[in-house]
Amino acid sequence: MIDDILISAGGKGTRMKHLSKDMPKHLLDVEGRPFLHYVLNNVMQAGFENIYLVVGYRKEHMEKFAALHQYPITLIDQFGEMPGKYGTACPVMCARKYLQGKQFVSIAGDNYYSVKDLTAMRDRDDAYTYVGGLVSEHPEDWGVLVVREGDVLERIVEKPKEFVGNLTNVSLYKFTPTVFDVIDSVGISSRGEYEITDAISTLAKRGNVRVKKLEDSWIDFGRPEDIQRMEEFLRSAKFPLK
Repeated sequence: MIDDILISAGGKGTRMKHLSKDMPKHLLDVEGRPFLHYVLNNVMQAGFENIYLVVGYRKEHMEKFAALHQYPITLIDQFGEMPGKYGTACPVMCARKYLQGKQFVSIAGDNYYSVKDLTAMRDRDDAYTYVGGLVSEHPEDWGVLVVREGDVLERIVEKPKEFVGNLTNVSLYKFTPTVFDVIDSVGISSRGEYEITDAISTLAKRGNVRVKKLEDSWIDFGRPEDIQRMEEFLRSAKFPLK
């Protein structure tokens, strides 16, 4: 099984509008606790031993949060490690010295994943890269995973204007050590950023990527209305408050 997990939580969270003006959206209150508490709770229940939290925007709040709750995590400052560089691959690159030579799971810190799905990804300790997928009613809002027989990822189409499928990327990944060299070789995207999906697409061309469909609840915590969605979910019988 895989012991290491990387949590990306350095973004500003502009979709949260004024709510994330003074603090990271990951720390917004949900039922009396920061949203990130629920993420870390499930990560620890899934059995991960080494937790790396990549921070950036208003990192001082993250440092206080980690110190107050004494979570067994290692904080990595993205802005300190990679000043002036942006993109979804940056957190992975920042954690290279901790994860080089290892297989590891990577998640978005503003997404809620179940213990079941985190554990399932932790079990994928073979030679493949894995991408978590979820069937969506609005695939045009997400990156769509185009899959062929055997759950083999063919390509990722970002926010397609025409229908190419409804299995979407939820930023739950399992990587092998090759990901670092692939990110280096891909370089900067046309948007001027380091994109993790570009690296995954390169690996997919080699036939090295598989898709693991989620089997339990997932919540994107990106917009103000998602706070209520998360609260309603927590009040349901699906989540034991601790």
